[in-house]
Amino acid sequence: MHGTQGKRDLALELQAQFPILRPSIHARRANLTVKFQDLYGFTVEGNVDDVNVMNEVREKVRQQARVWWALEASKGPDWYSQPQVSSISEGIVLKSSLKLSALANAMTLKKLLRKGVPPVLRPKIWFSLSGAAKKKSTVPESYYNDLTKAVEGKVTPATRQIDHDLPRTFPGHPWFDTPQGHAALRRVLVGYSFRDSDVGYCQGLNYVAALLLLVMKTEEDAFWMLAVLLENVLVNDCYTNNLSGCHVEQRVFKDLLVKKCPRIAAHLEALEFDVSLVATEWFLCLFSKSLPSETTLRVWDVLFYEGAKVLFHAALAIFKMKEEELLLTHQVGDVIDILQRTTHHLFDPDELLTVAFDKIGSMTTNAISKQRKKQEPEVMKELDERLRRLNSLREDDRMFSFDKMYISESTRYTAEFALQIYQGL
Repeated sequence: MHGTQGKRDLALELQAQFPILRPSIHARRANLTVKFQDLYGFTVEGNVDDVNVMNEVREKVRQQARVWWALEASKGPDWYSQPQVSSISEGIVLKSSLKLSALANAMTLKKLLRKGVPPVLRPKIWFSLSGAAKKKSTVPESYYNDLTKAVEGKVTPATRQIDHDLPRTFPGHPWFDTPQGHAALRRVLVGYSFRDSDVGYCQGLNYVAALLLLVMKTEEDAFWMLAVLLENVLVNDCYTNNLSGCHVEQRVFKDLLVKKCPRIAAHLEALEFDVSLVATEWFLCLFSKSLPSETTLRVWDVLFYEGAKVLFHAALAIFKMKEEELLLTHQVGDVIDILQRTTHHLFDPDELLTVAFDKIGSMTTNAISKQRKKQEPEVMKELDERLRRLNSLREDDRMFSFDKMYISESTRYTAEFALQIYQGL
């Protein structure tokens, strides 16, 4: 339990992390675009209204931190990591012997996580609730250090792709754009590529691992968070060689869009707009390339407790928030512009999450699992057909048919790649 001094230290740390942003008088008068750094060191561009939103968010974070600390004082340290509380999040049926207090704790925790975890508490809360701590406890203490030493100097297709992607991962960031930042990120990604050869490395994981490094502070903790994310939290095969899990998720998302936002779905179909053009990147990068960092991490606060269904909630909310504007579009490019502009300026996480959980409606993990099982056979059939077409192409065609959404051993289908292809059609 935090003592008085401990609470004071945390409060001071939080205050230091969230200084009030003060644009110049000239910028305020002219409503000019200004640049500033967010909590995690990313350069953000916005107008004065955006700055005001950021300051409001910072005040909300301070208030939320007081709630978390008060609960630790009343319920005890690490109250959220009790087995009964965690089991409820996993959908396990409560036994009659389970005290109502545990159920109350679970309900409290769910509400708290949707309101956000204070940045100073994120590392330990994520590590506990996600299952990363439990996963780490099943192997020797020296596992990560032994792994990184064992794979040092080894070259594989995965390591070559990782080396290619390192300088493209959040360029300009004050820590990642340094030799030290590249080295830390490389060790985490290369280490995991050898831990799970089925996944190896897939473009998109570099952004996810990078943000985990910023939050978790240590390479080893970031490694275990990446492991539990890929092995337990997300659907299987999202990042494996043929990305079948990602294709399944896209089909499920399209079905959910029809159900939850029928007007938007019908309009986009009339425009012949494939939502996977934008949603693939959202799902592969877990919004880390699309949303401001604090908004992304607020989504992850819930993701690590409630599971992958949270990604559907967030993606649907982005479309729902801009429903009227999207219904006025006449071209595919206009749709992309609206969605990109919306995601890049979602500085208030509550704006997104309120729509995601209050207006989209309930979506159970079981219901989504049934949708996945329904889509899997058709996805595998399509992937097999694409592979057959790919194998029939001549070498000088360079695997560049009209289909263009191929999978090869050395190049993974990613949102970035898909976007380049669509722009070239």
